[in-house]
Amino acid sequence: MKPIWMAVTLALLWAVPGLRAQDAPAAPQRPSGADTFVFGGAVRIDQPVLGDLIAAGGNVDVDAPVAGDAMLAGGNLRITAKVEQSVHAGGGRLILDAPIGRNLRVGGGQVEIGPLAAIGGNLTVGGGQVTLRGPVKGHVTVGGGRVLIDGAVEGDVESYAGTLSLGPNARLAGKLRYRSGDEVVRDPAATVAGGVERLPTPGRGAATPTQRSSTWDGGAEHARPSWVWTAGLMAIAALLVAALPVTSMRVADGLRTRLGWSLLWGFIALVCIPVAALILLLTIIGIPVALLALLLYLALLLVGYVGSAIGLGQWALAHVRAEAAQRTAWRVGAAMAAVFLLALLGRVPFIGGFVALLAVVAGIGAIVRLIAPGPAASGTQ
Repeated sequence: MKPIWMAVTLALLWAVPGLRAQDAPAAPQRPSGADTFVFGGAVRIDQPVLGDLIAAGGNVDVDAPVAGDAMLAGGNLRITAKVEQSVHAGGGRLILDAPIGRNLRVGGGQVEIGPLAAIGGNLTVGGGQVTLRGPVKGHVTVGGGRVLIDGAVEGDVESYAGTLSLGPNARLAGKLRYRSGDEVVRDPAATVAGGVERLPTPGRGAATPTQRSSTWDGGAEHARPSWVWTAGLMAIAALLVAALPVTSMRVADGLRTRLGWSLLWGFIALVCIPVAALILLLTIIGIPVALLALLLYLALLLVGYVGSAIGLGQWALAHVRAEAAQRTAWRVGAAMAAVFLLALLGRVPFIGGFVALLAVVAGIGAIVRLIAPGPAASGTQ
């Protein structure tokens, strides 16, 4: 899959399915009806939330029950109180040890789902290291470098991991389908009622010369559109740098000096724009605006990816050839090379999709911070 569309797919799966009107508390808290919005360096929810919760910060702790959905972003996330509906969360480290009424969609460097985290619906999780010990009523889709499942799952499990382990408490009522470079590590006490199926890993397995020839021919045909797409992105990056040298420089500087804030604002925009558009679709007068917003949202995903490439190219140019960092021609070349590099990283198994997603989120955040009103922008400094 083309890396940018892999990122778009991940973004839309993250932002849209199962979402209702979602809001959250911050420090200071700004309630809107029953919903709560919270943003700050350290956010702690210690009072019950009667509606939905949206919270973002360096550290986010949810220690009080949430009656609606929870949408969370931060460096460290910890959920120790029940969320009645669904949870959508992303951060560096996420610890969840409380019941979730419906679905759970999370991503982070380290994700720990404890034994008290009974999930009433489906689980979708991605991370460098993922540990699942709580029971899941529905299906599980998990991707990561190291994945441990040590709890009960009533539905099927699909895993895409570097290493997959089943602990002694693993009780899978459905089928386990996994793709990994290694065999699943299975404790003798673990049970899989539906059987285990190992999916083929690209580049592995023996093949006859005829089969290899056929595979290579087909792979070349399949790869050609991907690299045509990459060439198109390189052209867009060159056009943006050449036509908007000052603006592209400001986006690159924002990524270089405020990468953490760019990621935070990018995640907020990623999930809030489609939610707002879906709310507008419920009103007749808001339908045209909602459709326009969704079209602009798709364009923003594309420009965000290219914006991150421009920032990466500018950073590399400043370190390798500082005297050329202000020259448009050099900046165009650096941006095109960075797009090509991101495309290569996007083809790496297991991590490629997350690299592309991070590029999209960071680029969107830098653009949002650039066009935000003065007071809002200053608040993120």
